[in-house]
Amino acid sequence: MIPAESSPPGQRGFILTALLLILTLVLVAIVGLAIYALSLDGQVRSKFEGKRWAIPAKVYSRPLELYTGAPVSRDDVLAELELLHYNPGTSWESPGVYTERDGALYVHTRGFVFSDETEKSQVLKLKFSGRALSELASTEQNGRGLVRLEPLVIGGIYPSQNEDRVLMQLKDSPKFLIDALIATEDRDFYHHFGISVRGILRAIAVNIMNGELRQGGSTLTQQLVKNFYLTDERSLKRKLNEALMAMLLETHYSKNEILECYLNEVNLGQNGNRSINGFGLASQFYFGQPISELSLSQVALLVGLVKGPSFYNPWRNPDRALARRNTVLDNMLVQGRITRAQYDKAHAKSLGILIQPTAGLSLYPAFMDVVRRQLKTEYKEEDLSSEGLRIFTTLDPRVQNAAGKAFNQTLGQLRARSSKMQDLQGSVVVANPENGELLAVIGGYGSFTGFNRALDANRQVGSLLKPAVYLTALASGQYNLLSPLDDSAVEVAGQSGSVWRPENYDHQDHGIIPLYDALAHSYNQATIRLGMTMGIPTVIKTLKDLGVTEDLPNYPSLLLGTVDMSPMEVLRLYQPFAANGFQTTPRAIREVVNTHGKRLTRYGLDVKQVYDPAALYQVNYAMQQVMRSGTASAAYARLPGNLVMAGKTGTTNDLRDAWFAGYTGNYLAVVWVGNDDNRSTGLSGASGALPVWVDIMTRLHPVSLEPAQPDTVSWVWADRSTGKLSAEGCPGALYVPMLTTAIPVEKTFCAAGKGGDADPVSRVINGTVNKFLDIFR
Repeated sequence: MIPAESSPPGQRGFILTALLLILTLVLVAIVGLAIYALSLDGQVRSKFEGKRWAIPAKVYSRPLELYTGAPVSRDDVLAELELLHYNPGTSWESPGVYTERDGALYVHTRGFVFSDETEKSQVLKLKFSGRALSELASTEQNGRGLVRLEPLVIGGIYPSQNEDRVLMQLKDSPKFLIDALIATEDRDFYHHFGISVRGILRAIAVNIMNGELRQGGSTLTQQLVKNFYLTDERSLKRKLNEALMAMLLETHYSKNEILECYLNEVNLGQNGNRSINGFGLASQFYFGQPISELSLSQVALLVGLVKGPSFYNPWRNPDRALARRNTVLDNMLVQGRITRAQYDKAHAKSLGILIQPTAGLSLYPAFMDVVRRQLKTEYKEEDLSSEGLRIFTTLDPRVQNAAGKAFNQTLGQLRARSSKMQDLQGSVVVANPENGELLAVIGGYGSFTGFNRALDANRQVGSLLKPAVYLTALASGQYNLLSPLDDSAVEVAGQSGSVWRPENYDHQDHGIIPLYDALAHSYNQATIRLGMTMGIPTVIKTLKDLGVTEDLPNYPSLLLGTVDMSPMEVLRLYQPFAANGFQTTPRAIREVVNTHGKRLTRYGLDVKQVYDPAALYQVNYAMQQVMRSGTASAAYARLPGNLVMAGKTGTTNDLRDAWFAGYTGNYLAVVWVGNDDNRSTGLSGASGALPVWVDIMTRLHPVSLEPAQPDTVSWVWADRSTGKLSAEGCPGALYVPMLTTAIPVEKTFCAAGKGGDADPVSRVINGTVNKFLDIFR
């Protein structure tokens, strides 16, 4: 036997060198992988433990306050519940449900965390008497007798990446959510270590057997990694990173922590350019309900969307979405996570989604624009779009909706009337006259384009400035409401030698008329004479005192309103008229609260008296006559005759702008109608703006204006033609307010009452507006 030759020394050296090289490469690869893994580990831990998401600021309406005697009707409450997506039911066992029984409305509220206290979920029993809440009972005894429903989310201020989400905790998830998710997306979630070879193989087998993609190979952890840390790039590197980071994530955090993050991160839809992330927001987006209130069929639909929210979009592809929802239900049944009875009940239901999405939208964009402009002067953009702030506003959804419907309907009718008005535009602002809180803002007709006419449409206001002229005169003590004014033709010489001859709207002269009548009928000639007598600088001072901030020209034409103002600025001007001389700056925000519930800013009332209440009280009478017998008398064709309200029409040259500013005891509203290019509309304030205002009021519950009577004012009977004291029952006698020190000495006698001459001086008493109203009923 010949012995085998041993390998030559050179060959052995080559093998050893190769082995050493391979070992070195392996060690280098291991070290490199370890270093790379450490780098990825840093990324995983840093984001997971830090600020995970940029949470947009949520903007809320005012909450509806319920208490015995509250001025709300049954229909008001039902309308509010509909806005909040409460569901009618046969019982009130769960939050978000209401029912009517034995003349009472039972509401199971959802509760809400306000900055001052937490409003607990509770069952309310409500009874109504007309337009008031007559009885309130609750399962919670809060000792205040006041319950607030949760406010409506009206919009948000979003981060640059346009993501939106409502954060939820695992404990808040509905009963079937986790079961549906695991049954469909990752049935081995609680048993694998981030990746699952078995799951991948099973998914392949299931998909082949069913002839469709029912399951994916990625675990929930991998899906979270892809959405949370990586991009949608399709490459081997991205898949390797995904697997490695999934294992790292599982090393550091519990399954429940990972699952909770997934619930808030997964993309479930798109709203314009804004993504809908997480089940919390998706529940609001598709169903208008909190996640905790969802049924099995609703949960199954949301879980089905995980596979492809665009492909299974229930609005665009309802049949496809329904089939996917049923696949989720099938998975749950096969795995024993629901019973056959539960399956059959859920399978038989329709999709049950909203008619159109609401969450993520700015429901009232013009109002939201007002809010944003105010916030941006006080907060950084980054804080507004990423810190989860909660902004509580003054918006009243019922008023906003009423204003929107009235505006769109009336302008739609006007646009259809002639080609001259087919591009007609306008704006509405509504506020609480006492505290200046904005209740509604309409920025224009049609879709909101970013141009907010409530703030940015600066147009001539015309006769809306006239009340300031008459206020100046009455405040001087030289005039009263029955002082005679000359409304004959007038000429005003300019500095250049030119002559201005203003005319009345009806091109008629009306001779000698009482002061209140000149304002009620908006006579230009009488107003010019009065304003020139008082002095234009004095009128300008009155306007400045009332809150006008614009530069005002010292020209006679100012007296007829040749000043550009926005509807919001007009609102500010008229607010002291409606509030007895007290001014509060119009405000859209009540408070800003951070994500922990701590109040950052509270916008309290800033009230100051800016004008003599006695003079304003008299002008209020004159502006009530605008409504009773003057340019706005058409309002009473649709509104109750016993409703006391005041206002003023405004019309500019060539019928370019139509205005109306008016107020009741609880609403101050300004309406502008015109063309953006300043063309003539052919409309006056009475024919263009007033109908919008009246339509708004018919949809609300306006209460009569009851201005507080100053001690220095008395109500007297006086003769309309002469201004002398008269007596009740005398021909031409009016019951009017006058400064006590300015009551006329002269008097006239007539047969009054049951006969005989009545001494009018004895009839000088402190009366009330209601008594004055009796004359006109």
